[in-house]
Amino acid sequence: MSTGPLPTFEFRTVPSIQVEWSGAKRLGEMLAARFAGRRALVVTDAGLVKAGLLGPVLAGLEAEGFRATVFDAVVADPPESVLLDCVRQAREAGVEIVLGLGGGSSLDVAKLAAVLLVTEQELPQIYGIGKVTGSRLPLVLVPTTAGTGSEVTNISILTTGETTKMGVVAPQLYADAVLLDAELTLGLPALHTAATGIDAMVHAIEAYTSRHKKNPLSDALAREALRLLGGNLLAACRDGRDRAAREAMLLGAMLAGQAFANAPVAAVHALAYPLGGHYHVPHGLSNALMLGPVLRFNARAAAPLYAELDTVLNGPGAGGAEERALHFVDSMQRLMDGSGAPRRLRDVGVTDNSLAMLAADAMKQTRLLVNNPVEVTEADALALYREAF
Repeated sequence: MSTGPLPTFEFRTVPSIQVEWSGAKRLGEMLAARFAGRRALVVTDAGLVKAGLLGPVLAGLEAEGFRATVFDAVVADPPESVLLDCVRQAREAGVEIVLGLGGGSSLDVAKLAAVLLVTEQELPQIYGIGKVTGSRLPLVLVPTTAGTGSEVTNISILTTGETTKMGVVAPQLYADAVLLDAELTLGLPALHTAATGIDAMVHAIEAYTSRHKKNPLSDALAREALRLLGGNLLAACRDGRDRAAREAMLLGAMLAGQAFANAPVAAVHALAYPLGGHYHVPHGLSNALMLGPVLRFNARAAAPLYAELDTVLNGPGAGGAEERALHFVDSMQRLMDGSGAPRRLRDVGVTDNSLAMLAADAMKQTRLLVNNPVEVTEADALALYREAF
């Protein structure tokens, strides 16, 4: 823990977070008390509709006088066309409030829809950092996975071409209210639980070692997130109906989201994005595949910080910073192995001859790479992909 002068920093997050088991059934009540509009857009995916998660939510909304328009065409790594379809449908229905319910992709689409339904700007004009002008519609987010932390971030990622992704980062993307109802995550399959849980751990670790905006608040959140996630990942993977583990994972993912919204992520994400673009590897899983190699690559430069995280995961231990840092990397490796998630790029269909192309692509993620504790060259990126292969 540093004892130097306090850095100058600003910390932002959403103004209201409600944590309530079975709270989704009361969503209509919660929204009615807070917002005037009654024409709601519900952004979700077909899988959640099929799983029956939407029924109780819609019933609760209707009971409070809401008219809901359901957009359930969100897919993983959503392309721009999905967002634009969503906005078109919402505009026709004259919606006044946006409710995102689902994994990170649904929440990302909901955030951008809330902006595009109000702004004069076209989508290409808002890519990048701080490009959104004006306001958005009222926005409420309800995650159904314990992973992306998107419910509390000011970031949305879209797939913009065959293989490329772009981000919108703007304060307007912070929601008005978030509901964490861990009951919604009970049905999540073990593989999905593992990938999204490791994704959340990556957020905590990368925020803690972020080079530019790391601060005492993001640090405190990242440490607590890692404690909750590391202590409950395997239990949640083993028994998907373990309420205590599910609640800890959802809370941990949210805290990690708050951390990295303020102290941005780095090389793990930069190397993960091309895997999503070229091979449609889900975001959480691509992070899990790249985490081990990047942790080892950063270990010397980040040793004092990794040593602190080792204490969070494993309690106080003997040895100097470098030893503790390596122990931390090994502990993360064991957790990932125990989670049952695929562990090598070749296991998810990545081919050996594409690694150079992936490395060239990763270099375009300058927004993320600048935050890494160690500079990453294209040769480094290629070596990291080879190690993960």
